[in-house]
Amino acid sequence: NQTHVTEFTLLGFSHGQPFLFVLFLAIYLATLLGNSAILALVFLDPHLHSPMYFFLSHLSCLDICYSSVTVPKILANALRPQATISYRGCLAQMFFLMWCAGTECVLLAVMAYDRYAAICQPLRYAHAMSWGVCVAAATGCWLWGMLDSAMHTLLATRLSFCRAARLQHIFCDVPPLLRAACSNTHPSEVALHAASIFVGLGPFLLVIISYLRILATIIQMPIATSRRKAFSTCSAHLLVVTLYFVTANLNYNRPSSGYSPAADTLVSTLYCIVTPMLNPLIYSLHNQEVRGALRKAV
Repeated sequence: NQTHVTEFTLLGFSHGQPFLFVLFLAIYLATLLGNSAILALVFLDPHLHSPMYFFLSHLSCLDICYSSVTVPKILANALRPQATISYRGCLAQMFFLMWCAGTECVLLAVMAYDRYAAICQPLRYAHAMSWGVCVAAATGCWLWGMLDSAMHTLLATRLSFCRAARLQHIFCDVPPLLRAACSNTHPSEVALHAASIFVGLGPFLLVIISYLRILATIIQMPIATSRRKAFSTCSAHLLVVTLYFVTANLNYNRPSSGYSPAADTLVSTLYCIVTPMLNPLIYSLHNQEVRGALRKAV
């Protein structure tokens, strides 16, 4: 009953849906506009040439990649009678999606450490977060995400699918592929759980530890103005971290019982498509320096 699969049918779309096309197109354009604006501001404004905004520019680049991996294919399928994706296209989409996911997890932890070093160890900050260290940290984040993604993609190539291969989703990701496979998925499941610990939970714990130390330092600051400034530089990042890790955990660690394809599609959409649109909005509203740079640019 096993056959070589050349194409997957995506069951997240029941038929051509112009409303979904307009909705995802609006989200995609907002994502491109917002994150491109952040990149332009960081590049053009000398006041934003610091490690914090260097990492923010990498986050904006990741958000653009996130949306570009999934949304164009979603737009193409939204108007088709039957949504499909080729086997190789599915693996490629999954590879780049997991690459972005793994990179962003580690990058958010590095950004948290940057805020910890700036607020808790200001005298050592210039040495601890020199440009050489920043470039090495950013490069390490991208390489770590790529290695994690390559492992999942290699294991996915060993899966077999019976007859018509159907994915209860609107794009290719590891969980829907595992549910559609008719071969042994245990190695892929073990790899996914291991990645959830080392790529997801590990960086999240580092973020929590960093912000607990930051909070303790902010409380001890004698001047209210200093406390407000320190809190304003951290609140945006903490909100982005919370939004990202909560939706990512729901996406890759959903309980097997009570599984709902519609709920899974909704969580994945929030995680991969809506969050990249919200990140630049969160930073522009909660960060005084970004707001100032934006006003000067306008």
